[in-house]
Amino acid sequence: MSFVQEFFSNYILIAAILSWLAAQVLKTIIDFFLNRKFHKERLIGAGGMPSSHSALVCAFMVATARQYSLSSFEFALSFVFAIVVMYDAMGVRRAAGEQAKVLNLLVDNLSEDDDSIPWPEKKLKEYLGHTPTQVLAGAILGAVIALLL
Repeated sequence: MSFVQEFFSNYILIAAILSWLAAQVLKTIIDFFLNRKFHKERLIGAGGMPSSHSALVCAFMVATARQYSLSSFEFALSFVFAIVVMYDAMGVRRAAGEQAKVLNLLVDNLSEDDDSIPWPEKKLKEYLGHTPTQVLAGAILGAVIALLL
């Protein structure tokens, strides 16, 4: 079997990749309708609705459960991995995004005439993490895609 055939016959990997891709496309469409503007960064960027990180790891977890069973070592690893990723998306990365919003606002409101402040050349990235709803939506999307494949 060739490399390409082997790669595309890996159900777990394909479920995870398709879930990530579906979440990114949905995120871009939702962002377009909410902001009336196309942001190409939404196609690959973090943050937004639904969480592509959650979609990817939940598809990975569900596909692993289907292939190896809920009592397998492989499922245990995928479950723990999914929990860590989703917790991080709602916690650390979301907090970093909130801090970036505050810092960007501060920089916008301070005088750039002050040479003692090292002014950033561009704004900090604010779309980093997710709300619990965004994580849940991504998790459901990933699980459904893995079940449908």
